[in-house]
Amino acid sequence: MVRKNPMKTENTPTSAITSLSPTRQKALAAARAAIDKKAENLKILDLTEISGFTDYFVICSGMSDRQVKSIADSVEHELSNAGHDLLSTEGYGDGRWVLMDFGDIVVHVFLDALREYYDLEALWVDAPRVQVPAEFYGPGASRLN
Repeated sequence: MVRKNPMKTENTPTSAITSLSPTRQKALAAARAAIDKKAENLKILDLTEISGFTDYFVICSGMSDRQVKSIADSVEHELSNAGHDLLSTEGYGDGRWVLMDFGDIVVHVFLDALREYYDLEALWVDAPRVQVPAEFYGPGASRLN
C-alpha cells in the first residue's frame, strides 16, 4: 500500500462543487450544515481509496452537549431535505459523540474533549483531507478550519 501524505488537501472552490461526485457533494453539504451551527475544527477525510465501508468522514467538534446535538440535528435536516437517508445514529442521547451513518459518508460530531481522546484523524492518517471552501465560514470564524 502506498502511503499518502497526511497533510495533502484537495482545494475545492465553491464554483466547482456541482462538478464533484455526488458523494463528495454530500460530505460538503454535511460540512456546511455543521458549520452553520458553529461546529469547530471541521475536517473531511477522503477514505475512498482506503476504506471498504464508507467514502468520507466528516469530523467536527462542539463545545457543549447541547451544541453537539444541534450540529447533529442540522446535518440530519440538511441531508434529509436533500433526499439522503440516515441509516443509523449513535450517541445522540448523551451528546458527547454523535455518529451519523449515511452510508457513503459518516459524520462524527464530538464534544471537544472527547475528540482529542479518540483522535480519529490520527487513526486515519493515510486519508487525504478535503479542503472546505472558505466561504462556508462566516466572518466570526475562529478555530473552524
